[in-house]
Amino acid sequence: MATIHIPVSVLNLAPIREGQDSRQAIESMVDLAQAVENMGYQRYWIAEHHNTATLVSSATSILIQHTLEHTNKIRVGSGGIMLPNHAPLVVAEQFGTMATMFPDRVDLGLGRAPGTDMMTANALRRSKNDSVYTFPEDVQALLTYFGAIEQQSYVKAYPGVGTDVPIYILGSSTDSAYLAASLGLPYVFASHFAPRYMEEAISIYRERFQPSEYLDKPYMMVCLNVIAAETDEEASLMSTTMKQFFLNVVRGTQNPLRPPVENLDELWSPMEKEMASSMSSVTFLGSKETVRQQLTNFQEKYGVDEFMAVSYIFDPDKQKRSYEIFKEIVDGK
Repeated sequence: MATIHIPVSVLNLAPIREGQDSRQAIESMVDLAQAVENMGYQRYWIAEHHNTATLVSSATSILIQHTLEHTNKIRVGSGGIMLPNHAPLVVAEQFGTMATMFPDRVDLGLGRAPGTDMMTANALRRSKNDSVYTFPEDVQALLTYFGAIEQQSYVKAYPGVGTDVPIYILGSSTDSAYLAASLGLPYVFASHFAPRYMEEAISIYRERFQPSEYLDKPYMMVCLNVIAAETDEEASLMSTTMKQFFLNVVRGTQNPLRPPVENLDELWSPMEKEMASSMSSVTFLGSKETVRQQLTNFQEKYGVDEFMAVSYIFDPDKQKRSYEIFKEIVDGK
């Protein structure tokens, strides 16, 4: 079977496991970053979520800086900063500062959703207007803030000017595919929870891509769930933690990351099962050989440029082992 050499990265929503407090969840986040750095992962991105008792990823830029301070070479970034919640200048100053402290190690992934419910979004919102609609202008403003001094207008981001912090457009529908293509920026699709439009978004992005000073050809990243173990059976059992995580989303409940269970049908109704399963349908799951085959099939169909793996695994050692197996597959081991 042909080896698939492709960069692999990690997305972490920084969940709180059952029995952990917030501080321990942040420690787990750093611990995983150090582990995947040693394995040779390309980048480690941290999400932005608000008013969610089971995730500690609300002050994303602070967590990114903390992770940068506790790692040596892996790129660390946002998956993503949700721009409706932030003034572009503030984002430019924060990421420009981190890029100054940690040169060539900071990524800025940008999303157009608020990353929370509407009441919380209103509490976060930087203006009374719906800033979801200003997303294209906000992205352009950030590109300018990080650009050369000659590109700047009166308001500048210090530090930020000339740092060229790389920007990635995140999306879970086709809207952002058009934007990423028109701006000539890399595109990251959120197949790990919203796989429905993945295929369409990939083809829109590639067909409409316009070369830019940032990229001469499309750079397509896909974020998906990966649960790899020594056997298919063990991976299947481990995946019940992920399925409980998505059941939380379906129900609107806020339970911490739970240990695996033998029988999920005792926990969910057929309708809940269908909804949770459709959210997590893009998952590489199984032993090394099984995941290798899934990865090969996926690449034969989509040929993406980089994978970003999310793994909701309860046991931290098994989570690290899953990432290790995934990296070995990509490296042809």
